[in-house]
Amino acid sequence: MEDFAAVDRTIRAQLASHVPLIETIGNYIIESGGKRVRPLLALLSARALGYEGQQHITLAALIEFMHTSTLLHDDVVDESHLRRGRATANDTWGNAPSVLVGDFLYSRSFEMMVEVGSMPIMAVLSNATSIIAEGEVLQLTNIGNADIDEAAYFDTIQGKTAMLFEAASHTGAMVADGTEAQVEALKLYGRYLGLAFQLIDDLLDYQGNASEMGKNVGDDLAEGKPTLPLIRAMVVGSPAQANVVRRAISEGGLSYLDEVLAIVRDTGALEYTRQRANEMVDLALEQLTLLPPSPYRESLELLVRQAVDRHA
Repeated sequence: MEDFAAVDRTIRAQLASHVPLIETIGNYIIESGGKRVRPLLALLSARALGYEGQQHITLAALIEFMHTSTLLHDDVVDESHLRRGRATANDTWGNAPSVLVGDFLYSRSFEMMVEVGSMPIMAVLSNATSIIAEGEVLQLTNIGNADIDEAAYFDTIQGKTAMLFEAASHTGAMVADGTEAQVEALKLYGRYLGLAFQLIDDLLDYQGNASEMGKNVGDDLAEGKPTLPLIRAMVVGSPAQANVVRRAISEGGLSYLDEVLAIVRDTGALEYTRQRANEMVDLALEQLTLLPPSPYRESLELLVRQAVDRHA
């Protein structure tokens, strides 16, 4: 796809800085094997509505910068040492450079928003950055909290993950001047895709393959993150099982990993999490019925199906 190649060229051009470390860290994380789903969403959403201009290229590139900056910051917050099978930037260069380069990428993304030249699009994207930050803080405050329920969990992942998916498809539709109904449909498509994506991520933490995932099974548990497999296991498991999961969340670490893996399997919590992800897929596909038939719409359909077929 020529659009994707153009986004790559734009990303590399926008990474240019007279400070060499910025380019070094920026290139390192951007080349670390990510699928670039979020910029692809912006491209496909614009093209699905017949857009023939070039602004969607800048839009897709700045969305990738926004995403990359959150990865840099998240890895510092989570004290991560591995991402996609490679050492994290903070593990390689330290926390301070990682945070500051993340700041640079955020700032550069706002410069690129100005290039796009649409106040409504800038309003959507700037609002998204605030919601993403709130979602990250909400997740942080819930570390070790075994009392979080499913509704609160969905609030968290809507902010920290689904919001950028939503903003990508929403603004892609906006740049194409879609109808009000089409723009709203693509906005919701991105939201449901993002929720499905995070649900599968959280599922894979308990049944994924470490070598494929680029992180270790149980990493979320080690950090004390109350994700849906654990929340569901506490709801439907026996009092003894719920008590083990509660202790695992509140204490963090991996002391209870084997027990928790058995509990989330035996209670059907993993199947339930996948079921919820499939519900999000169905909702996302429903939105696409408002788009005209095209290869781009077919790609959007394929993208959301692939989100739940991942093993890593």
